[in-house]
Amino acid sequence: MQEGIVFNIQRFTIHDGPGLRTELFLKGCPLRCDWCSNPESWSINIQPGVYKKKCISYKKCAECETACQEKNVLKFYRGKLIEIDREKCSNCMKCTDACPSEAIKQWGKKMSVEECMEIIRKDKGYYERSGGGVTVSGGDPLVQSDFVLELFKKCKEENIQTCCESTFYSDWKNIEKLLAYTDLIISDIKFMDREKHKQYTGVYNDLILENLKKLSKEKSEIILRIPVIPNINDDMENIKSTADFILNEMNNSVRTLQLLSFMRLGEEKYTSLGIPYKMENVKINRRSFQKKVNEIAKYFNERGIHCLVGTKEKE
Repeated sequence: MQEGIVFNIQRFTIHDGPGLRTELFLKGCPLRCDWCSNPESWSINIQPGVYKKKCISYKKCAECETACQEKNVLKFYRGKLIEIDREKCSNCMKCTDACPSEAIKQWGKKMSVEECMEIIRKDKGYYERSGGGVTVSGGDPLVQSDFVLELFKKCKEENIQTCCESTFYSDWKNIEKLLAYTDLIISDIKFMDREKHKQYTGVYNDLILENLKKLSKEKSEIILRIPVIPNINDDMENIKSTADFILNEMNNSVRTLQLLSFMRLGEEKYTSLGIPYKMENVKINRRSFQKKVNEIAKYFNERGIHCLVGTKEKE
């Protein structure tokens, strides 16, 4: 039985696909977007995250250090656990099992397809009444494409609608094998300029754009999203180039283009993993920024591209 590494499962979601959905977040992502709100998804490995405010104190507890199989991995300051030496840590997760206060959180869990289906089946009635189903996200689920394939095959056997939300920075073979079992595709289109894409996400966008063009020719139902990041990708040069790509290279085949306004999310997760949060100093006037996002949506709609602000499509 195929296993995957899942870091979160959310039931009754309404944002990533139509109707009420069960959304599985899988670990592993080839991108490193500066604004990412799920840094726990980057590594495919199961990892510990430190939440120092929850630490009971070394003096009163120290169960984590007793359980740790390595030396000098757990770092304490004024009696509280503050970080883990990631280079020495083997990710055995014994410290997480031992911690009574959840000061160490386990990011990721191995799950079989059947274990996931047991959760998915609980809400099958809601899917049928609302037109919902199952969404796999991440991270990027294509990193675990074999697991997604088996999960989606099982969903289709049970008449459950499927949606794959991916960066599509992947070999086409990983995408192609899923198409027969995937009802809806969701993908970001962050930058048209390849150098800026590399600067802010860690990879060039050539492969992503090529895969989006191929998907449009496959007649796949596609929702595209632009995470609108202030002073990074909200300039009209990028917006116009994106519109040109959708109209000319994708034949305007997208069901909807959704604009996602930047929000400062996930900062605590970065701290728990010892990763710098690159958007820490970004400050915006929410009202004026939202006005700009609305103007961008108006531009896309005027060019004949169905565009919404946010993820919830109109009934």
